[in-house]
Amino acid sequence: MVLNKDQVTSWLNKLMQDYQVFAPVKEADYFSFKQIDSGDQATLEYRNSKTPPKEVLFPRSENLFCYHCEKNGVQLTEQIDESKKVIVGLRPCDAQSLLLLDKAFSNDKYQDPYYLTRRNNTLLVGLGCNEPATTCFCTSLGGGPFSTGGLDLLLVDTGNQYVVEVLTERGQELLSGMELPTATREAQEAARMVKEGATLSTQLDLTGLKSRLDVNFYDPIWDQIHEKCLGCAACTYSCPTCHCFDIVDEVEGKDGCRVRHWDACMFPLFTLHGSGHNPRPTGKERFRQRVMHKFKYFMDNFNAIACVGCGRCIINCPVNLDIREVLTEIQGAEARSDK
Repeated sequence: MVLNKDQVTSWLNKLMQDYQVFAPVKEADYFSFKQIDSGDQATLEYRNSKTPPKEVLFPRSENLFCYHCEKNGVQLTEQIDESKKVIVGLRPCDAQSLLLLDKAFSNDKYQDPYYLTRRNNTLLVGLGCNEPATTCFCTSLGGGPFSTGGLDLLLVDTGNQYVVEVLTERGQELLSGMELPTATREAQEAARMVKEGATLSTQLDLTGLKSRLDVNFYDPIWDQIHEKCLGCAACTYSCPTCHCFDIVDEVEGKDGCRVRHWDACMFPLFTLHGSGHNPRPTGKERFRQRVMHKFKYFMDNFNAIACVGCGRCIINCPVNLDIREVLTEIQGAEARSDK
């Protein structure tokens, strides 16, 4: 199908009659995904958002339940969000990241009803990447600028219009009432040309990385490779696959809520025991944990790498610590050890 760009605002307004709609919104000099209350607030002419849209499904802070204490007991009120949502304009790498979060929040050991309820009630409208950034490396992780994994619709920007690829029945329902024309052969050819022109400047060969990480926990490389890291967690909070959290009770008088907040393995308090012992006492251990979790432990548990190559950690790092260089150096250490 074909959606003219001058139809986008009216389409989003129509979706808002049945869904909460989240879309990229410009804030200062960057973009982030926000719930919109008017279709003209959305901006699809953007490269990528500063923070990932994962927070629509896994909020930075959320009440798990609230309680009221009385002499005869405690009244609990669960806070599960069952509203219907649509995320419009997310990039294929971010859609891929949600497939990875699915593994963390829904597996044979743990089922998270807060995430899963939102996930099941949320539809995803992707926007292909005509011009990937120089920091992007999604193709090294099995993705691509126009990958369709996890999406219900994919929009391909061909100039004055979007060629819309319908990927699921629920995606088809999002277009009901729009009476969009079928894409002509010329429109389909234009979409094909756009896809072929979307090339990435970086391609990593991650062959053998996992086997290297399996044996290098005590490798001297960790003594140097972490030194630039400030431990600020800018990489973590901008990552679409990180999912560490802390849980606290916020109480005032007889009322309180149990709240889940994003946390980060880069912080020293993250692993601090009540005894005062910290198994990751320095930046070395914490940086190693981040790399190991994404490229070894997640693979051990779910047979997938917890990275989609979006490049946000590279863009947002204040000291230009590039994960691509880190991985290359780790693999280079393997090559040196073999000589």
